[in-house]
Amino acid sequence: MAEQRGGTGRIVVGVDGSEPSKRALRWAVRQAELTGAAVEAVIAWEYPTFHGARGWFPPGSTDEAELEGKARREAAKAVQEAVGPRPPAEVRVATRHGSPSGALIDASRGADLLVVGSRGLGGFSGMLLGSVAQHCTRHAACPVLVFRDGG
Repeated sequence: MAEQRGGTGRIVVGVDGSEPSKRALRWAVRQAELTGAAVEAVIAWEYPTFHGARGWFPPGSTDEAELEGKARREAAKAVQEAVGPRPPAEVRVATRHGSPSGALIDASRGADLLVVGSRGLGGFSGMLLGSVAQHCTRHAACPVLVFRDGG
């Protein structure tokens, strides 16, 4: 089989800082190294919800640049922890406003593959497959790999 370096493929990975998302990112980087693709590590951000608040937000909580910057820093930290400072394939961090599943489905357009961990930071730890992974497998515009390992 011919080596496929210098390809133009794109592998999208959902990143939220959870261990499953870091394992999915490591797998995607190894796959990108083999295929010559680039990895796009996508993190979503939304305005915080304050239950019981009557239309008010604490100071600074509506600053879009601050919220997006925080998401970008979290994603960069997750990439650093998962694959180190010099990954063997190109890794780009992308922040998108919206729900995690919506952001990943949007990013899947034109991608060769979408990779997500089986579970993220959601609150229902007993589930085998989280809601974002379920939604992505149903609605993504490209093939989806749900990365699940025993760890």
